Amino acid sequence: MLEVHCTHRAKIRNHSQVAESLDQHGWSASKLWNVANYHSRQVWEETGEIPDHEELKDELKTHPKYKGLHSQSSQRVLEELAEAFNSWYGSDDERDNPPGYRKENYYDSEGRRVHEEHPRSTVTWKQNGIRHDTNNNRVRLSKGANHKEHPRAWEYILVEYETRPDVTVENLQQVRAVYDNAKERWELHLVCKDEIEMPDAPGNETAGIDLGISNFAAVAYSTEVADLYPGNRLKQDSYYFPKEIAKCDDSGGERATLLQHKWSERRTHFFHSLAKHIVQRCVEKGVGRINVGDLEGVREDENGDSKNWGKHGNLDLHGWAFDRFTSILTYKAKVEGIEVEVVSEKGTSKTCCVCGREDDSQRVERGLYVCKACDAAFNADVNGAENIRLNLNESNSESAPDLGGDRSTGWLAQPGVYLHDLSRGFQPRVEVVDCKP
Repeated sequence: MLEVHCTHRAKIRNHSQVAESLDQHGWSASKLWNVANYHSRQVWEETGEIPDHEELKDELKTHPKYKGLHSQSSQRVLEELAEAFNSWYGSDDERDNPPGYRKENYYDSEGRRVHEEHPRSTVTWKQNGIRHDTNNNRVRLSKGANHKEHPRAWEYILVEYETRPDVTVENLQQVRAVYDNAKERWELHLVCKDEIEMPDAPGNETAGIDLGISNFAAVAYSTEVADLYPGNRLKQDSYYFPKEIAKCDDSGGERATLLQHKWSERRTHFFHSLAKHIVQRCVEKGVGRINVGDLEGVREDENGDSKNWGKHGNLDLHGWAFDRFTSILTYKAKVEGIEVEVVSEKGTSKTCCVCGREDDSQRVERGLYVCKACDAAFNADVNGAENIRLNLNESNSESAPDLGGDRSTGWLAQPGVYLHDLSRGFQPRVEVVDCKP
């Protein structure tokens, strides 16, 4: 059996009755974030270290702001802050700032601050804070002690929800209350656990994936087919959003928070769409195993120092979430019975997949690989993907098998290209043909 988690978005039917209580908890989540943020910055200044989520929980569990939410909900806020600090601490992008405070300041005509407002942060309830009425599509969400008439009273927010007709909410694990600023209302994200039978693999073929920056993924199949997935949309977003966030007066203000959220959602949507498309293609091609190049340490040189790829190259490299994509791909592939294996990619970019010759100079430019031994010329990323598919580093032979034929003018040289569309996912690139006489 395979355990899977599905998230269902739900509309709140009794919104007018529960909006105030949800607002209170959303504001409490922001206040706790700010208290923990201040504490983390103080520890950083005094010790040069960032406290992890366990240290934050131990330090703040008696703080009044901690009691604004159910205990597990407060713990989740501290976990998110620790994750944000770790992400910032591990980044080499000089434009990155530590997590900001969640507040919006308002000033009078003379520039004096007259009002401070906390945004409505997402609130997560785990199992101990949830009671689910499956017959009436209702959930009881435990209130924080600060919002009860008596701190020890058993009080809750009773939320009636509505999902799509084809959705059944069972084995509820988490409930997230998310405020939609555009619609100015709350909605629920219901996380459910399910167990499904492990399906048989679609076939015995193997595919290879080479992850990169210009082309986020190149995929080679044993059926003499290759696909390219350009990363243009990710690169555009990585240039646009930091610039817009930098223009905000307050890095923790409402506009900056919205931009960060939108950027994260677009990146997540890209990864899920890409993984879904690749898995669908693998099912069509009878693939039972996917080899993915192991990129651990790709940001470092042989001495363990950070690589310098230039200003824009460094921004691309250090925003390259290959590990997150591999996790999403592994999950979606398992649902289809496909095994994902992370294999060494050492030498795969400079080795000819036709004859096995290894030479740094054969990759003559960004997208072209020309072999001096067999005169083959083909797409460089697809060559890497094919070598990963063959998994040469685990092979007993010293060179790639000779698959025969002139592959330099076929699928290795002219792979299919799929571009990402926000509404339709990945679509084949349409070639423009010049019809002039």
